[in-house]
Amino acid sequence: MIKISPSILSADFGNIKEDIKRVEDAGVDLLHIDVMDGSFVPNITFGQVVIKDFRKITDIPFDVHLMIDNPERYIDDFVKAGANIITVHYESTPHVHRALQLIKSHGIKAGIALNPATPVESVKHILDMVDMVLIMTVNPGFGGQKFIEAMKDKIKQLKFMIDERSLDIDIQVDGGIKEENIAEVYECGANVFVAGSAVFNSDDINKTINKFRELTDF
Repeated sequence: MIKISPSILSADFGNIKEDIKRVEDAGVDLLHIDVMDGSFVPNITFGQVVIKDFRKITDIPFDVHLMIDNPERYIDDFVKAGANIITVHYESTPHVHRALQLIKSHGIKAGIALNPATPVESVKHILDMVDMVLIMTVNPGFGGQKFIEAMKDKIKQLKFMIDERSLDIDIQVDGGIKEENIAEVYECGANVFVAGSAVFNSDDINKTINKFRELTDF
C-alpha cells in the first residue's frame, strides 16, 4: 500500500487553508512539510510557528522534512508544533544517532534522508533506528526539479538492504514524481511518494491522487 505525501511547498500560500483542505478531501496519507534554513540548502521556507498554524487547519499526519544544519537543536520544537514524522538529513549533523534517538524519545516516527550523492551504505548502521528512509531524487532546496534517473538503482539497493534484514521501513522518494514515472519508481521499491507541483498544480487533485494509486496498484 503506497502513501501519498503532497509537498506543501507547492501550495498557494495566499490560499493555504483551501489548498490543505483540497488534499485532505482527496484522501492523502501525509502532508510533506519542507523546512529549509538557507544554510544546509540554498533556500529558506518556514519554521515551527508556521507548522503550528498548519496544525490548526488539519489532522493530516505531518511529514516534516528538516533540511537544516544540526537539526537536533530543534527536534523538541517541531514535535510541539505537531510533527508526526521528523526526517533529518544524514549530511546535516555529525550526531545522526543522537538526533534519531531524540526524535524517537518523543514517541513519533523518525526518518533519515540521503542527498543524491550520498550512498545508501551510509545508513546501514542506523537502519534499525528509523521508520523511513528518504531518497532525494533531486538535489534538495527547490521544488519543480527533474527526477534524477540514477536514483532508481539507489532505491533498489536500499530495498535490498531493508529486506535482507527483514526490517519494516518505508522508502520515501522526493523530487520529480509524476504520473509518468511513479509506477517505475514504485517497482524499484519506494512506497511513500512526495509530490508537489504534480498535486497542487493539478486541475483536479482528487483525480491526480487516484491516478497515482491506480498506477501503483500491481
